[in-house]
Amino acid sequence: MTQNLHFIFGDQLSHNLLNLRHIDQKNDVILMCEVVEEASYVWHHRKKIAFIFAAMRHFAEELRDQGFQVDYVKLDDEKNRGSFDEELKRAITTYNPQKILLTEPSEYRVWQKVLAWQKELEIPFEIFPDTRFLCSQAEFRNWAKGKKELRLEFFYREMRKKHKILLDATQKPIGGKWNYDAENRKTPKAGMKSPKRISHKKDQITSEVLDLVARKFPSNFGDLLPFHFAVTRAQALLEAQHFITELLPNFGDYQDAMVAGEPYLYHSLLSSYINVGLLEPLEICKMAEKAYFDQVAPLNAVEGFIRQILGWREYVRGIYWLHMPKYVELNFFDAQNDLPKFYWGDKTAMSCVAEAVKQTKEHAYSHHIQRLMVTGNFALLAGINPKQVHEWYLAVYADAFDWVEVPNTIGMALHADGGIMASKPYAASGKYISRMSNFCKSCRFDPEITVGDKACPFNSLYWNFMNQHQDKLKTNQRLKFVYPTWQKMAEKKREEILNQAKIYLEKLKHNQL
Repeated sequence: MTQNLHFIFGDQLSHNLLNLRHIDQKNDVILMCEVVEEASYVWHHRKKIAFIFAAMRHFAEELRDQGFQVDYVKLDDEKNRGSFDEELKRAITTYNPQKILLTEPSEYRVWQKVLAWQKELEIPFEIFPDTRFLCSQAEFRNWAKGKKELRLEFFYREMRKKHKILLDATQKPIGGKWNYDAENRKTPKAGMKSPKRISHKKDQITSEVLDLVARKFPSNFGDLLPFHFAVTRAQALLEAQHFITELLPNFGDYQDAMVAGEPYLYHSLLSSYINVGLLEPLEICKMAEKAYFDQVAPLNAVEGFIRQILGWREYVRGIYWLHMPKYVELNFFDAQNDLPKFYWGDKTAMSCVAEAVKQTKEHAYSHHIQRLMVTGNFALLAGINPKQVHEWYLAVYADAFDWVEVPNTIGMALHADGGIMASKPYAASGKYISRMSNFCKSCRFDPEITVGDKACPFNSLYWNFMNQHQDKLKTNQRLKFVYPTWQKMAEKKREEILNQAKIYLEKLKHNQL
């Protein structure tokens, strides 16, 4: 009789999982499974499915090489019952284990399954905390307790102190400041190109997965090939080292820049690997910190990158578990419009949106400013239903898992949480996009024009949004200059702007924008 059954989910591909430290190689079995239910609960990008399945299969082989017994159920196995629930029940019937061991799942949806298993199945469960995260759920709740505002900056400082990152001998921040974000907003240079990125050789396992995804998900959004993803820890470490030495030195200056035809620029591409467990967040922070001390990269770049992992990543996870399941249902502005078809690749005359979607379709990736200030910003201004936007982001990006994507979409991009995460909506006109990108140069719309046939839709929609929601936003201190500017405009000009927005919103309904 099998002593214990260890259930490992597809985003837990780490040899440091606590339940793996309690495994009896001779008598225990590890269960891993690819199931249709997980691959189809949203319309996942084909590259995302291929990346996760290929990484899972390679991880299973590594476990076998270490002497573990692994029951790995492929998607097209005849015995595959299609869901975590049924595969766990099948494994229990097969192995008759004394106990089920697992690491807590990262997503609320899967956690509900685990709770149901504990009630339904007549077998003990032992659930271990996920130590890949640097702030536990309990620790975040304690930090949040009694606070009126849960601001990232203060949480981030606590995490820096806790993990002793970029601190001097007196526990003060290196360089005298905690945050160098003001130095990280340079506009892109003419002709800016991303340094050459790594494309990993496809072995038999990866090739088989690509064939599987091509057969089983032929109509899913996104290009399957070319496929450049790392699918093992060794490959992911190569990606990390390449970023630290070749890209991090310029990451800070241009992390907000957007360039047509350049989806990556100086961004790391490491989030997918961290989120599935191939890389550990603290090891990446320490690699970046070492790059500063070794004078490989400047402080503004290193601090900005570490803040994304040690600060932002842990913060959004904390917000997620603090407020789920109600969080995903929030709709502060009562936005009800449908997601436009051009988010799925239909034509749009807006070059910035078309470019962001094109990069998303090709790579299952778009860097954070394009997600926030182009696709997210447009959805905010156009009053798109937050649930639809959330499901789109969750589907199309390889690094998108519920715990990280929900707060970034509902809270950060759409302000649908009413300010739990961000102190103001991240709404911007076309002028911001023009300043931070070269998208507008090839666009039929002009970011300097607000009314008329050539007017950038972002401009009139921005003012329409501010006007429509002034009862909720006019007392916001970070918008104290916006409403006086709006009120100073001549009444006729305001009417023209609102009429222009009305025209664009009507065009949007008919997929004509």
